Amino acid sequence: MFAEGSIFSRIIFGLVEFAARRGLYDGGSATAATPAERRQEIRQRTGVRGETYAYWYLRRHGYTLIARNYRAAGVKGEIDLVGYDGKVLAFVEVKTRRMEKVDDIPPEENVTFGKQEALARMARHFLREWRLKDVPWRIDLLAIENRPNGPPVVRLHKDAMRQMGPRRRS
Repeated sequence: MFAEGSIFSRIIFGLVEFAARRGLYDGGSATAATPAERRQEIRQRTGVRGETYAYWYLRRHGYTLIARNYRAAGVKGEIDLVGYDGKVLAFVEVKTRRMEKVDDIPPEENVTFGKQEALARMARHFLREWRLKDVPWRIDLLAIENRPNGPPVVRLHKDAMRQMGPRRRS
């Protein structure tokens, strides 16, 4: 394995990156009846595309992913991606936002204090469930700005919760 991911990951991410060269958004294919349902369907599709992009982006950058969309019974929330970055287990929150105007809120700003708490709770549950006692771990944030007619802008924040500190919605 190379320092920057395997050849397979490089090839697949190259294909995913090529497919996303005009953005992750596909507003023309929504099938819902009402405008509100259509917006929700578009948001869901964009989110799924963002998570797929994030998966291959992380693989390309050397992560070994072991779980996707992890949920625990009786615990509210979900962890988008879980994988090893070297010897550290990373719980990755993926935030994809459509950015049409200069003053749009960046994806990072949508990780509130409550979301940080939920991610930490889910991470601890994952560690118990998988019986990983002495594994070093952190929570990463992968922010994807989806710009119409342009490639996504990606920012990976390793150990993001420590960097960002508590965020409260104003």
